[in-house]
Order: sequence, then C-alpha cells, then structure tokens
Amino acid sequence: MKVLICENSFDPWKELTAYEQTLPPGKTGGSVSFVGTMRDFNDGHDVSAMRLDHYPGMTEKHIERVMEEAAEKWEIIDSLVVHRVGDMQPNDPIVLVVVWSAHRANAFDACRYIINYLKERAPFWKCETTRDGKQRWVEHNTKDPGAAAAVKKVVKSA
Repeated sequence: MKVLICENSFDPWKELTAYEQTLPPGKTGGSVSFVGTMRDFNDGHDVSAMRLDHYPGMTEKHIERVMEEAAEKWEIIDSLVVHRVGDMQPNDPIVLVVVWSAHRANAFDACRYIINYLKERAPFWKCETTRDGKQRWVEHNTKDPGAAAAVKKVVKSA
C-alpha cells in the first residue's frame, strides 16, 4: 500500500508500472485503475485553472486509513494512490488509484470505494479560477451516481 502526494505533474502509467514491479509475480488476477483529470468546467462555470491544497502528513494518514478500510472489506493484494496538489491546468492528471486483487470484482469495488472517499471526504481544499479570472473555493465535490449502489453492497455484505 502506497500513498504519494506530489506537487508536480505525474505520468499515471509510469507510476502504475513502477509500483506494479514491486508486487509478487503471479498473484494478481486483476487490477483496476482510475485516473482523474482536471476538467475545464464545474458547477456551470468555465474553469481555466485550479489550486489544490492539503495538510501534509494528515492527508496521507487519512488516505492510508481508507486504503486499509478497503483492504478489510475486500480481498485485495495491494493498492496505490498518487494525488496531485498545487497549481493545475485542464487535462492535468490529478489522481491515480490502482487496486490489485486475485479477482476483478474485489479490485473494482475497492477502487471505487477509495476514489469516492478521495472525492467526497479527503482533506483537500480546491480553489478554481474561472475563465473571467475570478477565484472561488469549491464547497463540495461531484457525487458519483454509482456510489450509492456500491455502499449498499458493502452494507449488505457486512
């Protein structure tokens, strides 16, 4: 399990490939990855830039905790989260979540669980710059319409 917070742009596929080399060969039957990129729109506004702030140390601990929760709920082999902070432009990768497991269903469910936590509750603060140069703090993130079904599945299996 690894969490990496970075201030510079990153290549999601290089990060995935490099970490995958540390896994025991032949044990993973499936891996699921999610790459989130910056959009040029949000809440009906055109967005030209964004700054993402965090509290070093605390943010990593929160993410590690949710990765541990995912490992308790699903049989996974390992997971990786790379999250960008600082100044970003549209199309920049913001987040990479990868989960490896023996079976695909566990990898899909755990990956969705981790990314939904990152979008909805992780300690990041987002300030967007609109096309007209105004800055605004984002008070809430976009909800995943499929998250409710995933949560119901977890509750039923508990």
